[in-house]
Amino acid sequence: MAEIICVIGNKGGTGKTTLSHMLCQGLGLLNQRSVCVLTDIGREPLDPEGRRYLTADARSRDALAKVVEKIRGLNKWIGVIDGGANRSDMDRHLYSLAHLVLLPFRDSHEDMRTVQQDLEAFPRALALPMQWPTNSWAREAADRTIEAQLGAYRNRILEPVFAISSSKQLLQKRIPDTLPSPLANACRRVAAPVLDILRIEHEEVDIDAEDTMDEHARTQSRREVDAAIGAH
Repeated sequence: MAEIICVIGNKGGTGKTTLSHMLCQGLGLLNQRSVCVLTDIGREPLDPEGRRYLTADARSRDALAKVVEKIRGLNKWIGVIDGGANRSDMDRHLYSLAHLVLLPFRDSHEDMRTVQQDLEAFPRALALPMQWPTNSWAREAADRTIEAQLGAYRNRILEPVFAISSSKQLLQKRIPDTLPSPLANACRRVAAPVLDILRIEHEEVDIDAEDTMDEHARTQSRREVDAAIGAH
């Protein structure tokens, strides 16, 4: 059976879409098959070609039900559903579907107040700091804020995903033929702990190499899109 991961949270701008695509790219680099599912009606579908994962458009309830049904029928696949923002009803629905729920948040008091409310509303969810500062002083300050505002939930907060400007390349309609090695490694480091939580074996993450995909792999990726997800 496939695993379903939902990336949700009421506040916008916390990095849900970035996390969803980094996670799927990292899963692909760790030889795990995954589908990144778009549900945010304010976003456009992205071209799956050249990615290490499939993409699916599920911006309506009917499309979401069909895509989830298809994913669940795929053996040893992982579906990552990008929930969008300001949709409490959708968040509750996705929470009911998921094996794992992630709540990204950024280094701001507003984000932390909102994620605290979401942690209370979704008791199985885990919070994940996104675009975390890399400067040592700024990181220490951000970590202190977590401790002050979210200390009671410390056992439900995953290791941070550090800020990396190249992550925006994954959100382009068509990604570049070559992705930089820091981005590839960041994606692996996002995916590895998730696989550990799901108890799925994977390879080591510290592989310092550019993320490239040859023409054969591109063709195979397109065939998988057609075969696994079809028109969705």
